[in-house]
Order: sequence, then C-alpha cells, then structure tokens
Amino acid sequence: MKRLDSIPTNKIERVSKLVTTGVKIGGNYLKYYGQKMVNPETAKETLHENNATDIYDSLKELKGSALKVAQMLSMEKNLLPQSYVEKFSLSQFSVPPLSGPLVTKTFRKYFGKEPHELFDSFNPESINAASIGQVHRATKEGKDLAVKIQYPGVRESIGTDIAMVKPIAIRMFNLQGTSDEYFEEIEGKLMEETDYTLELQQSEAVRVECAKLDNIRFPKYYPELSCEKIITMDWMQGKHLSEWCKEEHTQEEKNKVGQALYDFYMYQIHGLHKFHADPHPGNFLVDENANLIAIDFGCMKALPIDFYTPYYKIIQPETIANETLFKELLYELQVLRPEGVPEEEEYFFKLFQELLNVFVDPYRYEKFDFGNPAFSDAIAGLSEKFANDKVLRKMNGNRGSKHFIYVNRTFFGLYSLLFDIGAEIDVYGFRRYID
Repeated sequence: MKRLDSIPTNKIERVSKLVTTGVKIGGNYLKYYGQKMVNPETAKETLHENNATDIYDSLKELKGSALKVAQMLSMEKNLLPQSYVEKFSLSQFSVPPLSGPLVTKTFRKYFGKEPHELFDSFNPESINAASIGQVHRATKEGKDLAVKIQYPGVRESIGTDIAMVKPIAIRMFNLQGTSDEYFEEIEGKLMEETDYTLELQQSEAVRVECAKLDNIRFPKYYPELSCEKIITMDWMQGKHLSEWCKEEHTQEEKNKVGQALYDFYMYQIHGLHKFHADPHPGNFLVDENANLIAIDFGCMKALPIDFYTPYYKIIQPETIANETLFKELLYELQVLRPEGVPEEEEYFFKLFQELLNVFVDPYRYEKFDFGNPAFSDAIAGLSEKFANDKVLRKMNGNRGSKHFIYVNRTFFGLYSLLFDIGAEIDVYGFRRYID
C-alpha cells in the first residue's frame, strides 16, 4: 500500500483536493449519460462504483475529519448504495499509512526521542491505518504493545473540514435555523477525539468501570509512553469484528459476542450515562475464545440527565401507544416546538411515532434475534420512505436535541453490528450489572 509523506492541512490544499474530486465526479456523470443509452441496467451501478472510488481516494489522502465522515457513512447501510458502503468501510482500518520518516518526526517532536529509543522493538510498518491515526506494533520489557500515532494536522484541520461539509449537509438534510448547535456538537466531539491525552483518561476509566461485564476485554494503557498525539496500550490479539463476522461460527459464539457488545452499550447508557459513541467494526476485535475486545475510546458521549430521562421514557414500547405522553416527551426532547406550524408538528409527530415503533421493537421481548432480516428490512424500508418523501424535503429537518446526533448514531450502529454478527440477545440481561 502507498505510504504518505505528507497530508494536506491548510484550507486551500484541502478545498483544492475536493474540487479536483468534483471534476472527476462530473466526468463520471458524463460517462453515465452515455452508457445509459446503451446499457441502462448497469449504468447506474457503474456510476456509483466510480463515484465511490473517486470520493474515497480523495478522502483517504485528506484523512482526519473528512475521512471520519466516510467512516460514519459506511455504517449507514440503509441510506447509501452498496458501492459507497463497501468503499467507505475501508476507512475503518485500511487506509494509506504515514511513511516511516513522518512517524519518526512525530516521536522526536513529542518525546525528543526516536521510537527505537523508547521501545525495545518498534515496527516502522503500520499494522492498521484509519481516519485519525495509525497503529504500530512494539515491545518493551517483555510486553507486546500497540502504539497509536495521530496523523499530523488532523486536529488543526477540523474547523476547515466542518466548514466545507456544513453547506452540503444543510442542503442535503434541509437544516435551517438553529442547526449551528448540531455542527458545534460534531466539531466538539472531533476535537475531543483528536486529544489523545483525553482519550487515555477515557480509555482507562471505561476499562475500570466496565471490568464487571462478562466476555469483554480491554487493553491496559501506558501514560509514560503516551502523549497528546501518541497512545501506547497492550497489543490485543484478535480479529477485527468485520472479519470475524465473515467467518463461520456457531450460534452460541455469535450470541456470546453479540451479548457482550449489547451489554457493553446498555450498561454504559443506563448505568454510567456516558458511552462509547463510535460503534464501527474497526473499534472491536474478537479473540479465539469469542470474547469481545474494545480498543478505541476517543469518541465518548455524556448523557445529561435532562436528556436521558425523557429519552429513556420515550423508547419504552408502552409510551408510543400513549399519544398524550408521547407528544409531551417529543416537546421535551425538542422534536416538536410550541412555536411550530401545526401541520408540520403533526407531521413530525406521526413520523417519529412510526420511526420509534420500529426502533423499539427489540424492547418488546425478553429475547430478540437481531440477525432476523425482517428487523433490518423494516429499518431500511423506513429510511427509503423518508428519503423519498417529497413533503419531508420541504420542511425544516432541524429537529430534536443535539444529543440525538451521537445517540442515534450509536443505536443504529449497534443494531447494524448485531445484525452482522447474527446474534440472539437477552434484551434486559444487562440490568444485572446495574446496582
């Protein structure tokens, strides 16, 4: 795989890269219109494949928050054509790494030493490379270690990337009015995710707080070998969750891995009121005994009690049947607004009622099969319905508390992972961990 000797960091360089990509996409559309006349059945698929390739090739060189967007979108299996999902999923753990000299430069800058002076051994070839950083293998005093190094300029370019994405997102999702707080929430989380000192603290806290959970393991972290751009932790032996899911496993093994993942999230949300908000396969491994391993805690989301309380109430199946209570909670969660147009407020009331009826389906049962395609298809059906709803497109899509951004991302990411695993889940089993 090609090594990168530099990453565009200033606004002009990053915008120019995207402009060049836009020109390529324009060329793809010209080819599409020509192919459509000859072979309309395959032309659209070819267009998606070409666009996905060109967009991803651009983003993987930009890295940082631009590539993070692709990583987030790779989890939206129900919203994007398959070509985009397949290509963008590479951003989870397989992108061009930094060259050796850039890695060495980072160590010199923050430790005043080269890697071989800090470790007994250090592999200059990265093992995994993702959107914000890459991982190298090292040893010290008989311990196998994973060393995560952040790409240069990632943190500094977040503001520029958000500014580029913002007008596109506003147009795509018809966001108006107070949408600034949504982008501020995303930017704030990205700033946190690029602060490795904070990630170190969060990682150690989660390791301690979740030690009671069954069938999930966490690495130990080493502050003396870590800094704001480098994190050193135990090397954890296992397969990336996406790779594990492609293999043949017994239903018992699937249930074990899925239950560990589900309990991990439910315990955090309902027991700690904070949670790991980046549920993509690249952040989880599975060991030879079908234990889940969580390895990245850069993106954590705290749930204020004034959001958690109404949110917890509204996702109870019995709440949806109580229209008065359901509507009150929608106002409390800022989905409905007292000053809103009555016709729009009624529309969004019905929309969220329909959406949550599907979303809360697992909580109607003691046991739920997340591997059942019917559940995934129901979510996909709603996504397609709302995406093609001409009435919805004309309305202000700026709805709900800013906390929904990462809460919804986490829940739908969790559902997607459980579907890929094919797990049958004890829905309320996590309660045994909560005092």
